[in-house]
Order: sequence, then C-alpha cells, then structure tokens
Amino acid sequence: MKILLEQIGRRFNREWIFKHVDYTFESGKSYAILGINGSGKSTLLQVISGALTSSIGNITYLLENKQIDVEEVYKHFSLAAPYLDLIEEFTLLETLDFHFNFKKRINNLNNNELVDLLDMQKSKNKQLKYFSSGMKQRVKLLLAFCSDTPLLLLDEPTANLDEQGINWYLDLVKSFGGNNRLVIVCSNQAHEYSFCDEQILVADYK
Repeated sequence: MKILLEQIGRRFNREWIFKHVDYTFESGKSYAILGINGSGKSTLLQVISGALTSSIGNITYLLENKQIDVEEVYKHFSLAAPYLDLIEEFTLLETLDFHFNFKKRINNLNNNELVDLLDMQKSKNKQLKYFSSGMKQRVKLLLAFCSDTPLLLLDEPTANLDEQGINWYLDLVKSFGGNNRLVIVCSNQAHEYSFCDEQILVADYK
C-alpha cells in the first residue's frame, strides 16, 4: 500500500493544526508521527485514515498500484487509539466475533489462539466493562494487530500499559508488524516507536 500526501493541511476555525505536509508512506516501512501532546499528531493520523478531511491539499491511496477511493480506505486499515471505544457490554469472546465479522483474521487465528495471545483465558466470558484500563488497551491492540490489513495505525499504543504490557506490545510488533505492512505510530514515548524506520515531526509543519 502507498499513501501520498500533497500539501495537506488541517485547521480548526482559523487555527492551522498543520499545513504543507508532503509525504509518502509505503508498505514494508514503519513511520512515527511525533510531537508533544496537543500538537496535532492524532489529527494528522485521522486525516491519513480518511476519518477527517484535510482543509487543503490532496491525499491519494494506492493498493497494488490501483487507486482507492477515500470512502473505501477503512476496509484496508486497522486502528488502535485511546479515542476508539469498545462495546463494554460484550464479553471478550463476543468482542472477537463481532470485530472479525468486519476484518479478516491474520494467519486465520481462532478465538482461543487470540485469547492465549492476550493471556486472558480466565476473562474470555467476562464483559469488557469489568476489564481494567490496561486489559482494554491490550484488547484494542490485539484487534488491530491481528486484523489482516495492509495498513496498521497506532495512536499512543502503550497508554494504560505497565512495563509487562509494553513488552507484550513490542512482541506484537515483532510478530504482526511485518509481512509488508505499512505501520504508522503516533507517539511521544520512545519505546512505542523505537522500531520505526522514519520519523515525522508535526512541529515541522506549523
């Protein structure tokens, strides 16, 4: 997959969050979008995903050299982000079944294998509203990493994770962040993007 940003900019009211972003993202590489809190990292990621429109500029999506309409981009990416809510009335198993009605499972992993990856066998029939914030974050990350999509978007991926959870996240990166995927990470924590090939500073586009 390839994503081309041409003079992209986004503003709220009269304030520019960023502007004049020219960048190309390509499969097989990982990219870190960096900046302090409130700098516009998440906004840029949402523009890249098609969830937000840019105020100026053009964005082009190519998959196997064929252009994808922005309305169809959601089919080709998976996302883990703090602002992405889970359905808390679902159990863990129900969450897996629901999510993978819409996304293909990577390596055809079944529910038991996914629960094992989470190390949550004892919680598989528990509603998510009874999960800790760290457990919920693990579920979000698992759903994103284990969806068979060419584009993987991660916003503050280790939010609410302890040291053990951070190591678990890095293991996910090693296991499922390759396979010619395009990975984009929004972060201001070095351990979250240490594996990335390239870095983009939002402050360079103010």
